[in-house]
Amino acid sequence: MSDESAGGAVPGPDGALRCPWGLSTEDYVTYHDEEWGRPVHGDDALFERVSLEAFQSGLSWITILRRREGFRAAFAGFKISDVAAFTDTDRERLLADEGIIRNRAKIDATLANARVIADWPEGELDTLIWSHAPDPAARPAPRVIGDVPAITDESTALSKALKKRGLRFVGPTTAYALMQACGLVNDHLVDCVARKR
Repeated sequence: MSDESAGGAVPGPDGALRCPWGLSTEDYVTYHDEEWGRPVHGDDALFERVSLEAFQSGLSWITILRRREGFRAAFAGFKISDVAAFTDTDRERLLADEGIIRNRAKIDATLANARVIADWPEGELDTLIWSHAPDPAARPAPRVIGDVPAITDESTALSKALKKRGLRFVGPTTAYALMQACGLVNDHLVDCVARKR
């Protein structure tokens, strides 16, 4: 069985081995190589990731990635204090905005989450999320896609902690996707060029 059929790292256009999902579109190559799995800090930056992962629920990530600039424009760059101040007029604007995913429940959750987090001390979202980062030595690097979990004990605990603090659309699967995207875990395959960066 070849590495490709087994879900192992595969060569990209430049010959470097990458996670298979990171080669499906040019957008993914850039995101895979330059962003996914790299540490993200700062409340506003993490609020953006929490929000986008929530919007991604039930959809493919490429759908969100290709609309990310639309989301940033619609949600004031995901500045927590600004989004927390959004009014019913802003909500109606968002529901009509073709540059984002116009899902009422997800829009409402994003606005509600901003209002909750706006009341926290600065840095608390960052501290809360990063307190759930597992010991990197506790799990070997995944060799194939099948080695990468969808949920872990840490993502379940993070989900519970966020929900307990009043956040919505933060289930364990969404929490794990957040952990992967923001560098709390490194799920690049063992042979992937981006794992070593």
